[in-house]
Amino acid sequence: MNFDFGVRPVSMRAFVRRFFLAGIALVWALCLGCAPARLRTAELVIERAAGAGRVSVTAELARTNEERERGLMNRKRVADGEGMLFIFDRDELVSFWMQNTYVPLSIAFISSDGRITEIRDMRPLDETSVRSNYSVRYALEVPQGWFSSAGVKPGDLVLLDGVLD
Repeated sequence: MNFDFGVRPVSMRAFVRRFFLAGIALVWALCLGCAPARLRTAELVIERAAGAGRVSVTAELARTNEERERGLMNRKRVADGEGMLFIFDRDELVSFWMQNTYVPLSIAFISSDGRITEIRDMRPLDETSVRSNYSVRYALEVPQGWFSSAGVKPGDLVLLDGVLD
């Protein structure tokens, strides 16, 4: 009796090539699975004090604990004029760190009425907590130096009406 399962002999070179290509496909699929997920975005308008005009930033909205915990981790780049708005359920003292965050960031702590209370810089991969000095409802992370170059300072107002719906 002779069984043929449709399997043909394969040369060692062909086997190695198929194995190598399968490995590349697996690594590529795993990398896609690790890519940072983008959240829903909103255009935030910041009204600068003393009639200095308005600037805007496109921010991903981190609303859940999981989204806030992940934040901008594993990002290799955050473009100027982009960032992430962290939305908390109530006013509270909040802390941030830069675990697995490769981009230098600046963070603005924002009160429930949209007023920026303070702006701080954070270094990549620094696990030191950066804590707000006041109870806040929001925090906005952007590439380090963006607030300064846009002329945004504590006391400026982030217009949140319609953004959080």
